[in-house]
Amino acid sequence: MKIKIVVVLVLIQLVYWSCAEAHPLDPLSPSELNLVRTIVTNSYPPSNLTFQYVALDEPDKPQILSWLSSKSKAPHSPPLPLPRRAFVVARFKKQSLEITVDLSTRSIISSRVYNGHGFPTLTFAEQGLVSKLPFSYEPFKESIKKRGLNMSEVVCAAFTVGWYGEENTKRIVKVKCYYANGATANLYARPVEGVSMVADLDDMTILSFSDRFGIPVPKAEGTEYRASKLKPPFGPKLNAINVTQPHGPGFAIDGHSVSWANWKFHLGFDFRVGPIISLASIYDMEKHKYREVLYRGFISEVYVPYQDPTEEWYYTTYFDCGEYGFGQSASSLEPLRDCPSNAHFLDAFYADANGKPVKISNAFCIFEKYAGDIMWRHTEIAIPNQVITEARADVSLVVRMVSTVGNYDYIIDWEFKPSGSIKFGVGLTGILGMKGGAYSNMDQIKGEIDIHGTLLSDNTIGVYHDHFFTYYLDLDIDGQRNSFVKTTLETRKVKDHKIPRKSYWTAVTETAKTEADGRVKLGLEAAELAVVNPNKKTKQGNKIGYRLLPGSVAHPLLATDDYPQIRGAFSNYNVWVTPYNKSEKWASGMFVDRSRGDDTIAVWSRDREIEKKDIVLWYTMGLHHVPAQEDYPVMPTLSAGFELRPTNFFEANPVLKTIISN
Repeated sequence: MKIKIVVVLVLIQLVYWSCAEAHPLDPLSPSELNLVRTIVTNSYPPSNLTFQYVALDEPDKPQILSWLSSKSKAPHSPPLPLPRRAFVVARFKKQSLEITVDLSTRSIISSRVYNGHGFPTLTFAEQGLVSKLPFSYEPFKESIKKRGLNMSEVVCAAFTVGWYGEENTKRIVKVKCYYANGATANLYARPVEGVSMVADLDDMTILSFSDRFGIPVPKAEGTEYRASKLKPPFGPKLNAINVTQPHGPGFAIDGHSVSWANWKFHLGFDFRVGPIISLASIYDMEKHKYREVLYRGFISEVYVPYQDPTEEWYYTTYFDCGEYGFGQSASSLEPLRDCPSNAHFLDAFYADANGKPVKISNAFCIFEKYAGDIMWRHTEIAIPNQVITEARADVSLVVRMVSTVGNYDYIIDWEFKPSGSIKFGVGLTGILGMKGGAYSNMDQIKGEIDIHGTLLSDNTIGVYHDHFFTYYLDLDIDGQRNSFVKTTLETRKVKDHKIPRKSYWTAVTETAKTEADGRVKLGLEAAELAVVNPNKKTKQGNKIGYRLLPGSVAHPLLATDDYPQIRGAFSNYNVWVTPYNKSEKWASGMFVDRSRGDDTIAVWSRDREIEKKDIVLWYTMGLHHVPAQEDYPVMPTLSAGFELRPTNFFEANPVLKTIISN
């Protein structure tokens, strides 16, 4: 007994030491996750408890800024550690608990039952358990037998069902199934259409069963994507490219802190959203100091409404972060395939349903990108007897994660450029959401029949859908007191009749005073959007800032009173601007599964003041996806992105004197 006590004390001391040495924004370590589990299960019997979400309860922003200030003033004397706390969402006796754990005192400092609408993120464990229920359910077994399918080749999966006006909601999912038959790994291309079940996640029971029709299972031929299973002819043939760096990588990693060229930032990880970039600042050679750009940024939600209103598909409107967990769904990256040869890999950890740490090997890769792009150039031939050419090769630093949420693989890139820009990239690949159909050729679809998708192959329809990526961007441009500026480009008539020109455009600037002024639907007018620091100006008197260069502009096409759009109302505007509030970080709300849209940014963004305040920019990039046959059986990457670019932030071109060592 004495030996056991000593071991526990040593482990606790090790955890305490790790807390003291950690950056205050570091994600919870495996030892910290274990400690959280121990503390929580001491108060709640583990037999009735599941951990749905465990994450760092980050210190308040003023505390972080004070800690950073102390560290910069005394770099050789570490500042006092900030409290390390964890935020836990758990299910206990069919209730959702919100628990805050203090790791330093090894105690629960707050715990409350959540009584609002919606449920927590689904764990892999409960998805796996509920997907096995059909195999012991007699009506399902009979349906599979009736179709002449081999039960051992059937695979089932759980899907969230949303909310459609019900007064009382249970924690339920739909269970749908697919057929492999040993011939392909492409399950999603072979749905057992028409068969579905509703299952209770808390009781792990099937509540209802439906077998509406017997559409043939699409054939396996032509659906395989594994290289080892494909048959010749192969092509096109591409020669390999190797990136060599004679002087080694140009970036340094210290724990979760990254520095490269003129950038430094912190890389975190979250079960719900995956990568979190914090404290991004850039070195200004003229001012001889690092300057703040981004306090904290991440993808807050990915909203994917499918456009098939039939009985089998109408509920298919997913919230990939809030319902499934973008971080939980992170895939281990493959060297030389997902990332180039010069990439450095980092692992990530999250807590499973039992609270135990799960390791995702190679969750991130970080690499310097040499894509043959040009940073800047000019050729001058106007000077007599001279041809002057100056050019600089572009290099950037990329942080990458891939999240595989069911059929889709999302490639998430954060790209830092020496010019001061941050580029945000999203690549969509993987496998389309497909349904079985009765058609093999478009000529068979007569009159007003709407199949709600594209006929990709025999009996296979790729369903129309959208992707809306909502980013949370807490920009601190040289400090916290910022403003949101909208510059509209307006056409003017030339008043001087001596000039043959009849018109021109000019820039008209307006500073948003309240949240209502900061809501923007892009594409309706020519405009530039920027976050500026009105208290700081360049030598020429321009307000320093960063502008948003939008990517793909798409607006939701669902009716605003349609239930999925009520829940996804954060996509109604491409841009929202809110005053900073630590609790306001989930665009879709905290409890998203079966939510009712009463905790989204569209609700809590009212009309608060945002001029000369600590503000957060929310940007939604959207894509309407009409599938094509080239997207089948696996989809070539569809890329989208946007950019945050300095605007009068520097006195001149910050990469004018850039040198790339040979």
